[in-house]
Amino acid sequence: QARLVESGGGLAQPGGSLRLSCATSGFTFSIYHMSWYRQAPGKERELVAKIDNSARTTYNDDAVKGRFIVSRDDSRNTMYLQMNNLKPEDTAVYYCKAEWPSIYWGQGTQVTVSS
Repeated sequence: QARLVESGGGLAQPGGSLRLSCATSGFTFSIYHMSWYRQAPGKERELVAKIDNSARTTYNDDAVKGRFIVSRDDSRNTMYLQMNNLKPEDTAVYYCKAEWPSIYWGQGTQVTVSS
């Protein structure tokens, strides 16, 4: 069965960087569109970035404003999110999602930005 495992979260200082990974198995990663979402306490889950199966990317500009970079390595069945210039408002649980033809979610990784 499909499995998505996020890693790389943790505590970062404002202005710092983190790199999240989403390692997948159990489905044909290369044909899937992949996305990063996040959910802060008391807020709805929101899209952060998306990379399609041709590696074309889109971003939630309001949320990340050029600070984040999404990428994928089809040879490793893994998606990444490079997060730079982190802000306290980036604090959330970050989830990866695979979609088309089916939809799969990971369990999430906590990112906390605080001094």
